[in-house]
Parts: sequence; structure tokens; C-alpha cells
Amino acid sequence: MSVHFEERSGVVPCKTPWGSWYQTMEEVFIEVHVPPGTSAKEVKCRLGSRDIELQVRGKEVFKGRLFDTTVSDEATWTLEDKCLIRIVLMKTNREAGNCWSSLLEGEYCANAWVQDQMQRKLTLERFQRENPGFDFSGAEISGNFAGGGPDFSSLQK
Repeated sequence: MSVHFEERSGVVPCKTPWGSWYQTMEEVFIEVHVPPGTSAKEVKCRLGSRDIELQVRGKEVFKGRLFDTTVSDEATWTLEDKCLIRIVLMKTNREAGNCWSSLLEGEYCANAWVQDQMQRKLTLERFQRENPGFDFSGAEISGNFAGGGPDFSSLQK
């Protein structure tokens, strides 16, 4: 696909005191607003498969156990325009039903509406992957979408 699904359909961010996080079937994105003029030398970011820690200018932004496992070798962070840190984590479980309800265990939880919208988005993303000739980016979904939506794999084509 030339244009990623989330670029066409938008994202469902979960707002936090330091910025926001959002997810696709494959990745979790974290955006942290930092003081203007922050340099990379002032950022300490540790990205493990189950743990994460971010410090800026010697102050802890967050630290804890991730909601689920990630591929630590594929995790990255960047400092953009000296005011935004963007962290990208690759999920180990890349199924539509793997919708993180929080970034860390018990912290930065999505409220019920945001969680519902995240799950809908992941289900539409799954439909897009299963049906590449169709465009689900502007679609609405209702009914059984929890857990990645209905399973059509047993239907004959």
C-alpha cells in the first residue's frame, strides 16, 4: 500500500500530561512535548521489550512496565525540532484484537470512549489488510468489533 492506513484515516490519540500515545496493529507511537531548545544530550530514553523509561533534563517523564511486549531491537526515539520526542515501539502481538488499553500497566490508560475508538480503528485496519482493493479509511464500524472484529477466515471465497 502506498499510503499507510493511519495516514488516510487519522489516529486515535490517548492524551497524557506529557503529550499523547496512539497505536496501530503493529506499532505504538508516543509523542512527548519537551521544553523548546531541548538537545538530544539532555534526553535519556531506555526502550526494553517490557519496560520503558524517559528522562529529560534529569527529570523523569515516565518509567514503568509496558502494557504488552514489544520488539526492543526495533524501537526508536527521535527528537524533532528540539521540542517533541517521538518514540515508536513495535508490538510483538500484531493482531487487531491486541488493542492496548494503557501505555504502561495501570498508567496512561485510555478512557472508555478512546479505547472504543482505538479498537474500531484497529478492526478497520485489519479489514483494510485483508481486503487491499478496498478503502476503509473513512468507514464507520458498529456491532461486534471488540477483539478485532468478526472472524471471516472460515468463509469460502
